[in-house]
Amino acid sequence: QVQLVESGGGLVQPGGSLKLSCSASESTFTFSNMEWYRQLPGKQREWVASLHRDGSGRYANSVKDRFTVSRENTKDVVYLQMDNLQPQDTAVYYCKVADGRGLFWGQGTQVTVSS
Repeated sequence: QVQLVESGGGLVQPGGSLKLSCSASESTFTFSNMEWYRQLPGKQREWVASLHRDGSGRYANSVKDRFTVSRENTKDVVYLQMDNLQPQDTAVYYCKVADGRGLFWGQGTQVTVSS
């Protein structure tokens, strides 16, 4: 089993920034991709961004140029830096990985963007 723990959510004003963390119970290099998803109120969970093992990132169009994924190798942590946050970014954010053992999700962290 892989344990994932997200943190860093909170309340921020429009235009503000937050940095989410996803701490894994094993090396993040174990997985080809570390992914971030979010679930907006009343909506299905949607993909936000991925960090490939080689360090490259991919982003949903809705967050491109505002969000950045990165990793801290020594701490087995993946980050999601979120800038210029808008009310439509309000959601619970989840970290996800997948390998031969299955899919693993964290418990999520709430991000609320409001004035």
